[in-house]
Amino acid sequence: MPAIRLCKIALVGSCALYLLLVALNNVIDYSSNFSFVRHVMSMVDTFSGNKLMGRAIRAPWVHHLSYGLIIVWEALAGATCLLGAARALRALRAAPDEFARSQAMAAVGLTAGLLLWLLAFLVVGGEWFVMWQSQQWNGQDAAARSFAVMGVVLILWLLPERV
Repeated sequence: MPAIRLCKIALVGSCALYLLLVALNNVIDYSSNFSFVRHVMSMVDTFSGNKLMGRAIRAPWVHHLSYGLIIVWEALAGATCLLGAARALRALRAAPDEFARSQAMAAVGLTAGLLLWLLAFLVVGGEWFVMWQSQQWNGQDAAARSFAVMGVVLILWLLPERV
Protein backbone atom coordinates (compact mmCIF):
# COMPACT_ATOMS: atom_id res chain seq x y z
CA MET A 1 0.00 0.00 0.00
CA PRO A 2 2.74 2.57 0.74
CA ALA A 3 4.23 1.97 -2.73
CA ILE A 4 0.97 2.89 -4.49
CA ARG A 5 0.54 5.89 -2.21
CA LEU A 6 4.10 7.00 -2.98
CA CYS A 7 3.35 6.74 -6.70
CA LYS A 8 0.31 8.98 -6.27
CA ILE A 9 2.25 11.46 -4.13
CA ALA A 10 5.08 11.58 -6.69
CA LEU A 11 2.59 12.39 -9.47
CA VAL A 12 0.93 15.16 -7.48
CA GLY A 13 4.33 16.50 -6.45
CA SER A 14 5.37 16.56 -10.10
CA CYS A 15 2.24 18.56 -10.99
CA ALA A 16 3.07 20.95 -8.14
CA LEU A 17 6.61 21.39 -9.43
CA TYR A 18 5.33 21.96 -12.97
CA LEU A 19 2.82 24.63 -11.91
CA LEU A 20 5.30 26.38 -9.64
CA LEU A 21 7.99 26.39 -12.36
CA VAL A 22 5.54 27.79 -14.90
CA ALA A 23 4.62 30.58 -12.47
CA LEU A 24 8.28 31.25 -11.63
CA ASN A 25 9.27 31.31 -15.29
CA ASN A 26 6.45 33.74 -16.02
CA VAL A 27 7.73 36.06 -13.29
CA ILE A 28 11.41 35.80 -14.24
CA ASP A 29 10.79 36.09 -17.99
CA TYR A 30 7.63 38.19 -17.78
CA SER A 31 7.77 39.62 -21.30
CA SER A 32 7.88 36.30 -23.19
CA ASN A 33 4.50 34.98 -22.15
CA PHE A 34 3.08 38.46 -21.66
CA SER A 35 3.48 38.86 -25.42
CA PHE A 36 1.44 35.69 -25.84
CA VAL A 37 -1.39 36.99 -23.63
CA ARG A 38 -1.31 40.40 -25.33
CA HIS A 39 -1.49 38.93 -28.83
CA VAL A 40 -4.24 36.47 -27.97
CA MET A 41 -6.41 39.08 -26.25
CA SER A 42 -5.79 41.61 -29.05
CA MET A 43 -6.73 38.95 -31.63
CA VAL A 44 -4.09 40.36 -34.00
CA ASP A 45 -3.38 37.06 -35.75
CA THR A 46 -6.88 35.72 -36.38
CA PHE A 47 -8.47 35.04 -39.74
CA SER A 48 -9.03 37.99 -42.04
CA GLY A 49 -12.61 39.27 -41.90
CA ASN A 50 -13.21 37.62 -38.53
CA LYS A 51 -16.69 38.63 -37.33
CA LEU A 52 -15.64 38.11 -33.69
CA MET A 53 -13.11 40.96 -33.61
CA GLY A 54 -15.44 42.94 -31.33
CA ARG A 55 -14.16 40.68 -28.54
CA ALA A 56 -10.58 41.94 -28.92
CA ILE A 57 -9.14 43.73 -25.90
CA ARG A 58 -6.28 46.08 -26.70
CA ALA A 59 -5.91 47.86 -23.34
CA PRO A 60 -2.43 47.07 -21.95
CA TRP A 61 -3.63 47.30 -18.35
CA VAL A 62 -6.15 44.50 -19.01
CA HIS A 63 -3.39 42.39 -20.55
CA HIS A 64 -1.15 42.92 -17.50
CA LEU A 65 -4.02 42.24 -15.09
CA SER A 66 -5.01 39.05 -16.94
CA TYR A 67 -1.44 37.82 -17.08
CA GLY A 68 -0.94 38.61 -13.40
CA LEU A 69 -4.06 36.65 -12.51
CA ILE A 70 -2.82 33.69 -14.57
CA ILE A 71 0.53 33.75 -12.75
CA VAL A 72 -1.16 33.92 -9.34
CA TRP A 73 -3.53 31.09 -10.36
CA GLU A 74 -0.55 28.93 -11.44
CA ALA A 75 1.30 29.63 -8.21
CA LEU A 76 -1.70 28.96 -5.97
CA ALA A 77 -2.57 25.73 -7.80
CA GLY A 78 1.05 24.59 -7.52
CA ALA A 79 1.32 25.51 -3.85
CA THR A 80 -1.95 23.75 -3.10
CA CYS A 81 -0.75 20.60 -4.88
CA LEU A 82 2.53 20.76 -2.95
CA LEU A 83 0.73 21.17 0.36
CA GLY A 84 -1.61 18.32 -0.58
CA ALA A 85 1.29 16.02 -1.46
CA ALA A 86 2.96 16.87 1.86
CA ARG A 87 -0.25 16.08 3.78
CA ALA A 88 -0.57 12.76 1.99
CA LEU A 89 3.08 11.98 2.67
CA ARG A 90 2.49 12.55 6.39
CA ALA A 91 -0.42 10.08 6.18
CA LEU A 92 1.59 7.55 4.15
CA ARG A 93 1.22 4.73 6.68
CA ALA A 94 -2.19 5.77 7.99
CA ALA A 95 -5.39 3.76 7.69
CA PRO A 96 -7.10 3.99 4.27
CA ASP A 97 -9.85 6.34 5.48
CA GLU A 98 -7.30 8.70 7.06
CA PHE A 99 -5.15 8.67 3.93
CA ALA A 100 -8.25 9.38 1.83
CA ARG A 101 -9.01 12.43 3.99
CA SER A 102 -5.45 13.66 3.49
CA GLN A 103 -6.00 13.74 -0.28
CA ALA A 104 -8.50 16.62 -0.35
CA MET A 105 -5.99 19.49 -0.57
CA ALA A 106 -4.17 17.97 -3.55
CA ALA A 107 -7.50 17.30 -5.26
CA VAL A 108 -8.30 21.01 -4.89
CA GLY A 109 -4.89 21.97 -6.32
CA LEU A 110 -5.20 19.60 -9.26
CA THR A 111 -8.72 20.86 -9.96
CA ALA A 112 -7.42 24.45 -9.87
CA GLY A 113 -4.76 23.43 -12.40
CA LEU A 114 -7.37 21.77 -14.60
CA LEU A 115 -9.55 24.85 -14.46
CA LEU A 116 -6.59 27.05 -15.39
CA TRP A 117 -5.85 25.14 -18.58
CA LEU A 118 -9.50 24.49 -19.44
CA LEU A 119 -11.10 27.82 -18.56
CA ALA A 120 -8.31 30.36 -19.10
CA PHE A 121 -6.63 28.79 -22.11
CA LEU A 122 -9.07 26.49 -23.91
CA VAL A 123 -12.34 28.34 -23.23
CA VAL A 124 -11.36 32.02 -22.92
CA GLY A 125 -8.19 32.05 -25.03
CA GLY A 126 -9.14 29.31 -27.46
CA GLU A 127 -12.78 30.08 -28.09
CA TRP A 128 -13.58 33.59 -26.82
CA PHE A 129 -10.45 35.12 -28.37
CA VAL A 130 -10.37 32.42 -31.10
CA MET A 131 -6.73 31.61 -30.40
CA TRP A 132 -7.16 28.51 -32.55
CA GLN A 133 -7.14 30.76 -35.63
CA SER A 134 -3.62 32.00 -34.93
CA GLN A 135 -0.60 30.31 -36.50
CA GLN A 136 1.88 31.90 -34.08
CA TRP A 137 -0.08 32.58 -30.87
CA ASN A 138 -1.94 29.31 -30.44
CA GLY A 139 -1.38 27.66 -27.07
CA GLN A 140 -4.20 25.14 -27.29
CA ASP A 141 -1.99 22.08 -27.76
CA ALA A 142 0.14 22.96 -24.72
CA ALA A 143 -2.98 23.72 -22.67
CA ALA A 144 -4.59 20.44 -23.74
CA ARG A 145 -1.45 18.50 -22.76
CA SER A 146 -1.35 20.15 -19.34
CA PHE A 147 -5.06 19.54 -18.87
CA ALA A 148 -4.72 15.87 -19.85
CA VAL A 149 -1.76 15.23 -17.54
CA MET A 150 -3.43 16.84 -14.54
CA GLY A 151 -6.70 15.11 -15.33
CA VAL A 152 -5.04 11.69 -15.38
CA VAL A 153 -3.21 12.48 -12.13
CA LEU A 154 -6.46 13.62 -10.49
CA ILE A 155 -8.23 10.41 -11.56
CA LEU A 156 -5.39 8.27 -10.22
CA TRP A 157 -5.22 10.38 -7.06
CA LEU A 158 -8.87 9.80 -6.29
CA LEU A 159 -8.98 6.06 -7.05
CA PRO A 160 -9.92 4.26 -3.87
CA GLU A 161 -7.44 1.85 -2.32
CA ARG A 162 -8.01 -1.85 -2.38
CA VAL A 163 -8.12 -3.20 1.13
